[in-house]
Amino acid sequence: MNDPTPVKRRRLSPEKRKELILDHTAEMIAREGVAALSMDRIAKEAGISKSLVYTYYDNLTELLRTLLRREMKRLRQLQQQEAEAAETFEQLVRGVTHQYLKYIEERGLIIERLQTEPSVAGGSDPTQFSREAAVEYLAELVETNFDVPYEIAHAATDISFGLPATAGAYYLHHSMSREDIENITVTMILGTFAALKNEHGIRFRKLKRR
Repeated sequence: MNDPTPVKRRRLSPEKRKELILDHTAEMIAREGVAALSMDRIAKEAGISKSLVYTYYDNLTELLRTLLRREMKRLRQLQQQEAEAAETFEQLVRGVTHQYLKYIEERGLIIERLQTEPSVAGGSDPTQFSREAAVEYLAELVETNFDVPYEIAHAATDISFGLPATAGAYYLHHSMSREDIENITVTMILGTFAALKNEHGIRFRKLKRR
């Protein structure tokens, strides 16, 4: 009986190898968090040598910053598509929230865990996929559609921006359905802006005297 022909390992391109390293790192963060990471552990997880990891990333911080940018870009692109397709503010909020919760369901708390690391989050490039860019985009819509000053719209948007992340963490640790959590989150966000519109209209409206 002839010996089976050994299977040749397919040589990956540098870009695909870098993505493979990021993929394995993301899986480890979703399971265990950031604290236990090391270049050695990542190499073992990816089935490659530690020296090869260093070929693509000078250190762990650079690797994690690259991963954070990739994950933020993926999420923001999906949310931007929802925002641009929305015909009402409710559709916009629901679409953006839906994509976030779906991302959490599929990927875990990767972004949140990376953002808690100052050396990682602090080095992120201020690109169009940053939180601030997303907040500014939504704040302008709130200002226009709810007739509140931009400063208030920006503050409210920035504060409420954290609600989907909190909802995602709740979803991962409780048995409530994603749909129910999505409905609660959307209601809370819409309620915030509706209340702001009414509050601003009442408190700061000029008095009319006879």
